[in-house]
Amino acid sequence: MPDLVLALKVDVDTERGTRLGVPALARVFGELGIRASFFFSLGPDNTGRALRRVFRPGFLKKVRRTSVVSTYGVRTLLNGVLWPGPHIGARHAGLMRAVRDAGHDVGIHCYDHIRWQDGLHHMRIGEVRREFGRARAEFERVFGVPAASAAAAGWQADAQSLTVYDEAGLTYASDARGVCPFFPVVRKERFQTLQIPSTLPTLDELLGRPDYPEESLATHYFSLLRRNEVNVMTLHAEIEGMAKYAWFREFLTRAVSMRVQFITLADVARAALVAPATIPAHELILAEIDGRSGTLAVQGNAVA
Repeated sequence: MPDLVLALKVDVDTERGTRLGVPALARVFGELGIRASFFFSLGPDNTGRALRRVFRPGFLKKVRRTSVVSTYGVRTLLNGVLWPGPHIGARHAGLMRAVRDAGHDVGIHCYDHIRWQDGLHHMRIGEVRREFGRARAEFERVFGVPAASAAAAGWQADAQSLTVYDEAGLTYASDARGVCPFFPVVRKERFQTLQIPSTLPTLDELLGRPDYPEESLATHYFSLLRRNEVNVMTLHAEIEGMAKYAWFREFLTRAVSMRVQFITLADVARAALVAPATIPAHELILAEIDGRSGTLAVQGNAVA
């Protein structure tokens, strides 16, 4: 394994991010010879319904830090509230296929981002099956093949969603924050779909904080890279592909000059699943992450 390995996981949350952020990221990846993993929201963009999170601890603080209005745009922030949310898969199927055809890994982020992120833990198993089934059907309509991977909206996962993943026969998922690939365990039940967690903080978790000035953020990220291990960085099409595109382009250019090797999450999964018996099992728990509001799926203790 090369000294420094970084997998880029691109979460595409909105119609605007799909339309503007995804092509921008695809261009810079192409120029620098980088392959990444893109996870698409495939159904209606109901971003405006996220306003219900205003009562969640830490949400308003994050909104102020990350300039949500300028990042997402007023129209996007009213999708699903003042007018119906635009259907992302119907509008941008060709763009999504172009990303796949350029050699990138593609998978499911969600059908309705807000419904999954805010509602998963209130759903019954039948509702989870239907919601993920809509995403699977739309993915297959767009790409012509079944989805092999998923990365849950808002890092929201539980025993029900993991059950649905196993039923779908996914190769891997990237729902959690953690340190290494693992098989998830919830309430002593071990699931079969490999989890490849995000190991690095996201840019929006650090932006606007006095202890992380923007001019030194790239250096901070490089200091977090673990040598001789796989590092996973989650991007957002609306942030690194739009609002902070110039910063991200410079970050990538520096990384290439440092001989960082970029791989996809599919590459990580293939390498790990050569010897599945060596992959550890860990609890998957819900916990808070510094810089983010609410709880997320997190890699917990190892399970014998």
